[in-house]
Amino acid sequence: MRAVLDYCGGATKREVPAGALVLHEGSKTGHLFALLEGRLEVVKGDSVVAVLSEPGAMFGEMSVLLDQPHTATVRAASDSVVYEFDDAAAFLRGQPAVALLIARLLAQRLNVATTYLADLMHQYGGHGNHLSMVGELLQSMINLPPSQVSPGSDRQSDSRL
Repeated sequence: MRAVLDYCGGATKREVPAGALVLHEGSKTGHLFALLEGRLEVVKGDSVVAVLSEPGAMFGEMSVLLDQPHTATVRAASDSVVYEFDDAAAFLRGQPAVALLIARLLAQRLNVATTYLADLMHQYGGHGNHLSMVGELLQSMINLPPSQVSPGSDRQSDSRL
């Protein structure tokens, strides 16, 4: 994700001391972030679910793309520097290369999650416990209706399609 750093010229560069929150689960900021240096922890509830240390690592994208509150808290595990895009939606509309990088990142995450869930389904599907519901979860992920997200641009779509 280092390639993202080439597009951060218009962002606010922000120093974040160790222990400080960059964003809080449940808040809705409309901001997108890219790590320049340091180490950040992604916290869901009381659990650290990921550590970001690679320059260019992005976070806040799910909230921006879904227009929903942030799904996790991000805090600095060490003194860090981040780029912050205040109007992330406008930034992504103007930088389709970054939007494509984020799409690839999200596709990778989804691939890992569905592969893991499919493996659980294979291992525990016939056991009659809560893990047998994995197949239903996978099916519901596939059949989720789009949530007010329209692909492409803001231009009128072609009615012939």
